[in-house]
Amino acid sequence: MSECSNVLNKTGTVNADSVCKIAMAAVASFVAVMVVAIIVFIAGQGFDALKEVGIWEFLTGSVWRPHVDSYGAASLIAGTLMVTVGAMAVSCPIGIGIAIYLSEVASSNTRNKIKPVIEVMAGIPSVVYGLLGITILVPAVHMLFPEQTLSGLSWLTGSLLLGIMALPTIISVSDDALKTVPASYREASLAIGATKWETITKVIVPAAASGISAAVILGVGRAIGETMAVMMVTGNTAIMPDPIWNVFSTVRTITATLALEIPEIVVGSTAYSALFLLALILMLMILVINLSVRAIMNRSARKFSGVEKVGRLTLLVENMDRRVVHAVKEVSLISAIAIAVFCAASLFTGTIQSAAAAVGAVVAWKVLTVAGPRKVGRKSRQKLAFGTLSATAFGIVVGLVLVLVYIAVNAIPALSPEFLLDNPSRAGKAGGIFPAIVGTLELIAGTALLAVPVGILTGVYLTEYGGKGRVTKAVTAAVDILNGTPSVIFGLFGMVVLVIYLGMGYSLVAGCITLALMTMPVIIRTTQEAVAAVPGDLREASRAIGATKMQTTFRVVVPAAISGIVTGAILSLARAAGETAPIMFTAVVIMSKVSDYALTEPVMALPYHLYYLASEGRADPSMMYATALVLLAIVLTMFLLASVVRSRGERRLRQ
Repeated sequence: MSECSNVLNKTGTVNADSVCKIAMAAVASFVAVMVVAIIVFIAGQGFDALKEVGIWEFLTGSVWRPHVDSYGAASLIAGTLMVTVGAMAVSCPIGIGIAIYLSEVASSNTRNKIKPVIEVMAGIPSVVYGLLGITILVPAVHMLFPEQTLSGLSWLTGSLLLGIMALPTIISVSDDALKTVPASYREASLAIGATKWETITKVIVPAAASGISAAVILGVGRAIGETMAVMMVTGNTAIMPDPIWNVFSTVRTITATLALEIPEIVVGSTAYSALFLLALILMLMILVINLSVRAIMNRSARKFSGVEKVGRLTLLVENMDRRVVHAVKEVSLISAIAIAVFCAASLFTGTIQSAAAAVGAVVAWKVLTVAGPRKVGRKSRQKLAFGTLSATAFGIVVGLVLVLVYIAVNAIPALSPEFLLDNPSRAGKAGGIFPAIVGTLELIAGTALLAVPVGILTGVYLTEYGGKGRVTKAVTAAVDILNGTPSVIFGLFGMVVLVIYLGMGYSLVAGCITLALMTMPVIIRTTQEAVAAVPGDLREASRAIGATKMQTTFRVVVPAAISGIVTGAILSLARAAGETAPIMFTAVVIMSKVSDYALTEPVMALPYHLYYLASEGRADPSMMYATALVLLAIVLTMFLLASVVRSRGERRLRQ
């Protein structure tokens, strides 16, 4: 910004504005270049495997054993999709229900108390979720289904854990979608005698269907891209479940395969290339998800702006006999219930008993949907629905509090000044964690120095200078792709490009650059939102007194949006503080007794140290929980700081 001001003083108004715009466009273009570089790089690394194995055999082969030159990725792709589908079955009804409660049912006071809890859930590092999965969820699943699971590590466990992790995304985006429904929709429905619950289910939710669909798809992207947590609880066996719906079978996902095998693979081998081909498939899956979200959100925007185009297929469906549509929906729902119950029952009993259970479930459903509403009045149904939603939201809050208390209680035996200030011993399984704390803080600081300036300048350019040109569209698309790219992909890119090709080795600087690439999209997006929220009157008043575009942007608009910009930067850095996969490939070591790291040296870091302790069977449990508590304290402190900055900014705007 200061350079732009110097240009203004030396060269005059027009040239300064032009030079500043060009410079910011160059910075913004860096993001688009990085996306192209990542995709081209990963595709290029996977080309050898494509020639050696063949795309058909790679996609359809069910045996993945690189040590014997068997590269069938079907079991890995299936494992990824299965765990994701299971996660959505858990998170969608709960997440959408809580979003409805927050948007339509809860008081403003209750909403203001629950929303921070959702933000805290989003901020918990995935490796901490993995620790909780290993210590709580895995034993619970084994205790409940001792005959179906050998240890509790299973597809079901992975789906339950990922479902919990996807909740904040689905809740937040669905809540935003429900809030965008015009108030006139609610007023019109209530005016004709509908209850509030009927208004929600028959008017508001259908009107927000596009936004809710986008929330679900974003949740899918969150689940597909998860690495550490799913790797810790699914068993990591590259097999097809038998039968295919056996949720108690162990599975392995694409992300887990990359994280487990890349560190031990020979660079340049066919196995190495095959792993990058897997990474390319993962990126393509994420790309499809991102494009779907953009299409759905654009459709939603057009619908509420009144300019949505209606296609022939839409008209055909709308003009179809309502009885036919109802019959199709009814048959589809009954079939889905029967199939789901049969598949679930078959895991515990024989075919005949499973078929009987399916028939019983269909009959019970019909009784509930036909006879139930006649016996239960409209007001009673509303009370029941609101009570269920309230209990679900309350359960989430209580569950999070209990989890935090559980971690703190189990951490007490290991917490001491020596634990926080001493060096580790016994290969990191004893002693203190001071080098890991310092390494984590240095990674955060280095990431901030690299990502924050580029992210802020790019966000300002897109909002204030970009308009609707090609550069803006390309950069916006690139930001969306980067924002949805799994962290393990950034780790792969950083490992090969920075660590190997550029010769940085495992080092602090390589980890900072990798984390900066991962966090920039969040900073860009939050900067865009903060700058766009600045009233246009401020811009007009500044220009009216003779200020240039650049002066207006950096002396009026950016200062007015600074609280939102700082909040976004802090939240993105908090995410970086809890990441494990990117630094696992680029920066960390298991043990170090050095706390004054050089840029070219590897570091210890709390997320990876926690993963190492959790995966090491002989580690002291209290040391694991104490490490998790320290990591949570750093991340949640950053979230609290972001919340304080945001609150002050909102109060200043109200004044």
